Amino acid sequence: MASPAVLLLLVFFVIPVVLAFGLAFTSARLVSPTPPRFVGLRNFAMLAEDPVFLRSVLNTFAFAAVVVPVQAGLALGLALLVNGRFRGTNFFRTVYFIPVVTSMVVVSIVWTFLYQKDGLLNRIIDAVTFGLVQGPDWLNDPSTSLAAIIFMSVWQGAGFHMIIWLAGLQTIPADLYEAASIDGVSRWTRFRFVTWPGLRATRTFVLITITISAFSLFTQVNVMTQGGPLDSTTTLVYQAVRSGYQQQQTAYASAISLVFFVLVLIVSLVQRYLTREKD
Repeated sequence: MASPAVLLLLVFFVIPVVLAFGLAFTSARLVSPTPPRFVGLRNFAMLAEDPVFLRSVLNTFAFAAVVVPVQAGLALGLALLVNGRFRGTNFFRTVYFIPVVTSMVVVSIVWTFLYQKDGLLNRIIDAVTFGLVQGPDWLNDPSTSLAAIIFMSVWQGAGFHMIIWLAGLQTIPADLYEAASIDGVSRWTRFRFVTWPGLRATRTFVLITITISAFSLFTQVNVMTQGGPLDSTTTLVYQAVRSGYQQQQTAYASAISLVFFVLVLIVSLVQRYLTREKD
């Protein structure tokens, strides 16, 4: 029976979401002696004039625009490599997947040390260039902080999507590859006309999941930069949490969440339309 499932869905998802969106049109604060009152679109008007919010929108889209294609491409490349039959395949699959099973908080702390001015990354740059190039203070420089978080995020999530791509590769019938080999086609032609079309459903799933994950960027920012320096790494989710809990502006945070929901929905629908199966 679907009734218990529907009830749980209503209680723990639909009702909280509707209440949260409803708060966006009120003056509610986390702790306040006065009860919330309806204020219409005032919170959204404040968002339109908030430079931090506009910067967080820009940072979120910049993060997603880089992470989605790079992480998907890297994961597909790794999947193609470990899909072959050679000694040590299981070892490489395990190595590539290890960052996924490690807590993002732990990964972020480790990479914070690596990115320090006197950290391992700058020492490697100094050694490779024989002291000619000095690495920046990656997380404290507004011009490199977001790029540093992007690089770490791509590295951490590639292993998970490699597994998804690998599952898709192993569903492609082997006789298609045998027919391509008999015809003597090149590796690129085989990938273009056999592998890539065979990954249609997997491709859609991977792109949508990476996009949603990229738009919900929070943990890395909270641990590594707290939105700084100069709001160069502030994102929509981070600003919503900071507004709702640290600044106790519950209604304002709900307005940010509602805008975030609409943006993710639009992007997902566009992706679904572009990757739909055409006749």
